[in-house]
Amino acid sequence: MSAALTIDVPTEIATEVVATRRDLHEHPELGFEEHRTAGIVADRLRALGLEVHTGIGQTGVVGVLKGGARARPGKTIMLRADMDGLPIDEENDVPYRSRTPVHMHACGHDGHVAMLLGAARIVMDRRDEVAGTICFLFQPAEEGKGGAKVMVDDGVLERFGIERAYGLHLASAHPAGQVGFREGAFYASSDSIEITVEGKGGHGASPHLSVDPVYVASQFVVAVQQIVSRNIDPIEPAVITIGAIHGGTTHNVIPSRVKLMGTVRAFDADVRAKMAERIERVLRGICESSGATYAFEYLWRYPVTSNDVEQTRYVRALAQRVAGDEHVANVPKLMGAEDFSFFAERVPACFFTIGSNGGPDSSWPHHHARFDIDESALQTGVRMMTALALDAPLHAP
Repeated sequence: MSAALTIDVPTEIATEVVATRRDLHEHPELGFEEHRTAGIVADRLRALGLEVHTGIGQTGVVGVLKGGARARPGKTIMLRADMDGLPIDEENDVPYRSRTPVHMHACGHDGHVAMLLGAARIVMDRRDEVAGTICFLFQPAEEGKGGAKVMVDDGVLERFGIERAYGLHLASAHPAGQVGFREGAFYASSDSIEITVEGKGGHGASPHLSVDPVYVASQFVVAVQQIVSRNIDPIEPAVITIGAIHGGTTHNVIPSRVKLMGTVRAFDADVRAKMAERIERVLRGICESSGATYAFEYLWRYPVTSNDVEQTRYVRALAQRVAGDEHVANVPKLMGAEDFSFFAERVPACFFTIGSNGGPDSSWPHHHARFDIDESALQTGVRMMTALALDAPLHAP
């Protein structure tokens, strides 16, 4: 293995990273509303002397650093941090608790922004060592709105000539400071279904004079699970979850319609591609047998986040040099989804995790109202992003 790569995080920068994370945690913003966050990012990058571009993908920001004094040639790489929070009312009793009702950084994006800003500061202090071009990319709207796709559609990859993409995610399931990797499929695809079952309303005492959409919807919720249990190869994980059913108003009235919403997840692109037709086939059969009709919409959202094998092996080896073998691990696949997938579809990419679980207070799952992080993990993320900026343009595959 190559020699250790020392990346020091000066106390001043480490303190600033924590302060930035806490400030952003107090002032979370939802997807495509990250105006304050984007403003802070742009101001910090300009103060460092980076070339700053704003308004990419609505509220996205890119800071560009081109080579050092020696102007060594190298690849153009992208280091990504997402910026948005979630519509959750925070339950933590901490000094940096969210000040905005039903807005919370419950997934660690505040830490992602703080870490990448800290890395940018260290890289600028060592800019004579930089080869190629570094794009510090701050992305809006990861939480369900596909901000990465909006940035890609806005031409961010072509505009800056990005050849490699790297991203990280804090992970409360893993020990603080652990750097986690997975070759190939890492995060699942995530799509949505929206269904309206149309029946014939009537009196609850006379179901024979009605077409009961509640009954039809109930049959569908049970029957749709046969797709995973009987139509999908057992070694290929997939999930169909119906998360919402809306219909009816009182005890003794059969409603005219019921609406359902759900999520569909898979790790294989071919499995994902067949889900819409399979789900509608089950829905059609149940409705036809019951005399109901339906409206079906399949919303294609996030593809599978799949890591390039060569890039992942490269970043893993880099992590061993930076963090040490004992802090590097192969981690399981996650059924959660990540819109970093839109970058990884276009250029060779690696997405990895930084463990943030330092005890009970930082062990809550992502998207929970008690989610928090062990802030010691932030230094590991800063060191990894700094190492990538200094090493990847010259040595990444």
